[in-house]
Amino acid sequence: MPVMNQTIPIVDIFSDGWANPNPGPGWYGVILKCGEHQKDFSQGYKRTTNNRMELMGAITGFKKLKTRSRVRLNTDSQYTINGLQKWWAKKWRANNWFRTWSQKAQNWDLWKILLEEYEKHEVSFNWIKGHNGHVENELCDELATLAMQRTDLLVDEWFIESPEKPKSKKSSISQVWLISEFESAGSDCKKCNSPLVKKYPKHTKKTLEKQYYYEYYHHCESCKTNYMLEAAKRDIKTLKI
Repeated sequence: MPVMNQTIPIVDIFSDGWANPNPGPGWYGVILKCGEHQKDFSQGYKRTTNNRMELMGAITGFKKLKTRSRVRLNTDSQYTINGLQKWWAKKWRANNWFRTWSQKAQNWDLWKILLEEYEKHEVSFNWIKGHNGHVENELCDELATLAMQRTDLLVDEWFIESPEKPKSKKSSISQVWLISEFESAGSDCKKCNSPLVKKYPKHTKKTLEKQYYYEYYHHCESCKTNYMLEAAKRDIKTLKI
């Protein structure tokens, strides 16, 4: 008997979401495209965060798939992509959703669902620069905006309000954190709890005007905060430009 040619669907998931203010009311928009077919989804919540809406959008896209598919996840959320592609979510799951010995990973409830849905499919990732004219990304933005006008906003039952931190009296210059607090890339941002990545700055002749420089620093790709590490500080005399 001839062997039937079995193929799995190829699907694009486009997702966008945000809260305004953050935290505050939030919305997401999702588009599924498979060949010439397209479906749109959106929803709003009474109080949530930017990251939770980004995750919820991706979850919604995956949950709408009825069969195992070859999926490309298109999103402007590096938080979402990095959590899956760099295995951060799997690491948290292996540790019972603790990111440290005493502290749960932020948004672990949504990461748990997203990871379960993601593992049902063959997934690749495509990061899109937000508000840059990308057709589907802009449409997702419009879908989320339309959801703002709906009266059936849901309650994000697992959302936990973070206690408000006292305002620092220091200047707006990037704070210097001791290396004992951020021993390696993959530690969490103090502002949004997203994992940090290690970066190496580009030094110029202007750097030589200082007494010291930083060989590397840690960067949060979610909220764009930089952490200058005491352990990375070097005497300017050792710098070669």
